[in-house]
Amino acid sequence: MRGGGRIIGIAMMIIAVVLLTGWSLTVITAEGNSPGGMILGVFLALVVCAPLAGIGFYLFRKGKQEEGEFAQVAKEKKILNMVLTQGQVTIHEIVVELETPREQVEDMIRNVVGKQLFSGAINWERGVLYSVESQQLTDGRKCPNCAGELQFAGKGVIVCPWCGSEVFLTKRAAASTVA
Repeated sequence: MRGGGRIIGIAMMIIAVVLLTGWSLTVITAEGNSPGGMILGVFLALVVCAPLAGIGFYLFRKGKQEEGEFAQVAKEKKILNMVLTQGQVTIHEIVVELETPREQVEDMIRNVVGKQLFSGAINWERGVLYSVESQQLTDGRKCPNCAGELQFAGKGVIVCPWCGSEVFLTKRAAASTVA
């Protein structure tokens, strides 16, 4: 459940405050308590409630962080879906669709490539992403941008020396071309 940590954290902090308040009021309003007894009662209430509040605060912060991560994953998924469904997408279209600055979009694209989720080509100069099956890339070794001869540049990367497009292969797609 998204945001579950935040909800549990808030609940734990509220419980800690209610317990601390109730316990402190009971100790202070009780008849016949000495000042030392009241201080000890409040101290014991703090000893019990402080860890509860601390754990609640930790869960609240962790839940908020997870929500941010889920939002990032949703944006990366949207980029992949745009490229897969349209076949070719400009970075500008992605920027407009996600309402995110270009630098962040480029970082998300690099992140998707780094996770080996994207199999296709990127022309950084023109700002275009191509969805290309790796079978087509490795068999004919033709660039999806200019149809030039492709050259392997590293593990999972093919570069077009003519237009500079970088073609990325996922492990799954590269394995299917070997078989």
